[in-house]
Amino acid sequence: MADGVLGASFRDPSGFVFSRDGVVHRQVNRVHAAHYERLMGSGLYADLVARGLLIPHAEAPEVAPLSDEGWRVLRPERVEAISYPYEWCFSQLRDAALLTLELERSALRFGMTLRDASAFNVQLHAGRPVWIDTLSFETAREGAPWAAYRQFCQHFLAPLALVAHRDARLGALSRLHLDGVPLDLATSLLPARAWLDPHLWIHLRLHARLQRRHAARDAAPSRARPRGARAREGLVAALEAAVRRLRWRPAPSAWSDYYAGDSYAPEAADARRAQVAAWVESLRPASLLDLGANTGEIGRIASARGVRTVALDADPACIETAWAAVRAQADARFLPLVVDLANPSPAQGFAHEERSALAERFASEAVMALALVHHLALGNNVPLPRIAEWLARLGRELLIEFVPATDAKARRLLAAREHVFPDYTRDAFERAFARRFELSPAIALPGSDRVLYRMRRR
Repeated sequence: MADGVLGASFRDPSGFVFSRDGVVHRQVNRVHAAHYERLMGSGLYADLVARGLLIPHAEAPEVAPLSDEGWRVLRPERVEAISYPYEWCFSQLRDAALLTLELERSALRFGMTLRDASAFNVQLHAGRPVWIDTLSFETAREGAPWAAYRQFCQHFLAPLALVAHRDARLGALSRLHLDGVPLDLATSLLPARAWLDPHLWIHLRLHARLQRRHAARDAAPSRARPRGARAREGLVAALEAAVRRLRWRPAPSAWSDYYAGDSYAPEAADARRAQVAAWVESLRPASLLDLGANTGEIGRIASARGVRTVALDADPACIETAWAAVRAQADARFLPLVVDLANPSPAQGFAHEERSALAERFASEAVMALALVHHLALGNNVPLPRIAEWLARLGRELLIEFVPATDAKARRLLAAREHVFPDYTRDAFERAFARRFELSPAIALPGSDRVLYRMRRR
């Protein structure tokens, strides 16, 4: 991590996050000093940290502020894997929404409030969502509406409703609209049945109408009508009811029952798991990137051994299942995310610096790419040498599986397209990867034509 102000932290006049000697710090500016002292002195900070809702920090008086307006420097607990809302499944975003509302409810009890409700202020850390922006809390003004109401609706309620009532792929709208899904767009996409829920009608449809009315009058955007602490508590309760009523039950997809299907005979599946366990135990990496992770069954072999594991798959249904397992097992070392590896998350925002590209955030000591190459090569026309080059950038150690064109899953991808891929062979695979990696002998899986390779980057 380069020293200096982090690209995602320049918009807030209250302070910013910066790196010095590879350590992350947060500068608190003088303009926010009274709010920070209220947060710390009121007991709110201690309450939220004790419940695991807010990232803890230590004050760092030995570290000088980066600018003249700096008042104090904090050293927050490090979040090892940074993810973004457009990489979360429905339940991950829903958990983050409920966290945000609980923070506002708690803040009101201490005479404070959240001044923003950006989903980017939440990280999935140690198996649960946690708020990372200490400077989001300010002293509540009596009679004022909740300033973050519109932002909460755009960052949380609208995308959750779109996934629950229309299509899981609409969760990716947050990648296009970094300031939250516009309410007029969300309401135009939602089906009629969504408006049977009075909470959605009020907080999305009516809210969007009020926004349009204010825009037509060239006035300031609408905020929440409820004023005063008790009214704001009622608003939080209503929003929580709206979020909790939303459900997404994914239908079985082509890949969500991958391991229960015909991909592996029992002896091949057992051998595959044993090889993964042996590889992890021999390397003992601090971090692992599991590409094409499916429901995370194989990646959790590593997290169960204490390896911080980020698992990526394009299928939201798979990640939904994986996140349910994380919560059920309290797995603090496993983070599943929705990522299309043929089109991974790019650098985004102003000057392409506010949201980092996937490769910048998740490069790891070790990479696992099981049952992935045929999807990229046959399903997305990515040449084998390009796949090898990309994987070499992500990690030094690689465990990879080659699925031949004769395999049932590969034949599904090749349907009516076989003539396009004459170079998809095991020999071509080995030649392509040998340019970037040192290859160990292939490991055959019994009862299968699939093989595993252990590789080390040259």
